[in-house]
Amino acid sequence: MDAVRLILTSRRALADSGEGRTILAEVWQAQALAQAIGSRLAVSGPPELRGEALGLTELAGRGCGVLDAPDLDPGDLRAAQLTALDDARRALLDLGVLLAEVGIALVGVASAAADEGTYWQCMEAIDAADESRDRVLEMLRKLAVREERERVLPER
Repeated sequence: MDAVRLILTSRRALADSGEGRTILAEVWQAQALAQAIGSRLAVSGPPELRGEALGLTELAGRGCGVLDAPDLDPGDLRAAQLTALDDARRALLDLGVLLAEVGIALVGVASAAADEGTYWQCMEAIDAADESRDRVLEMLRKLAVREERERVLPER
């Protein structure tokens, strides 16, 4: 499935998740998807994005690592469904929005956390989502520079 469709599916699932445990499962799914997208871009994306994409892979992996992995059937793991990344710019724009929404959702869970462990898990996951989003924004900046360069100096 294309990255953009998976991101939109994750955004809907996060918006529809109601309670803390479900939200944390959707946050984990979103971070796993960001990790898969970063990995795909690091391997086969535009050369100028590969360093940032590798960083996104590592940061999103950290975001998954600080949360308890949800009990999912293999077919429910959205990151495993990633088969195409046809429009890197659109995917990165949408991923940036998803990661911002992840941060907002985590603030809500942390604020309502009944125990200190959940609170600190959320704080670390917020940090990972924020840093992941920074990588996404940097990749978007690099794509914009590339597109401008191609517009001004078209290849011959």
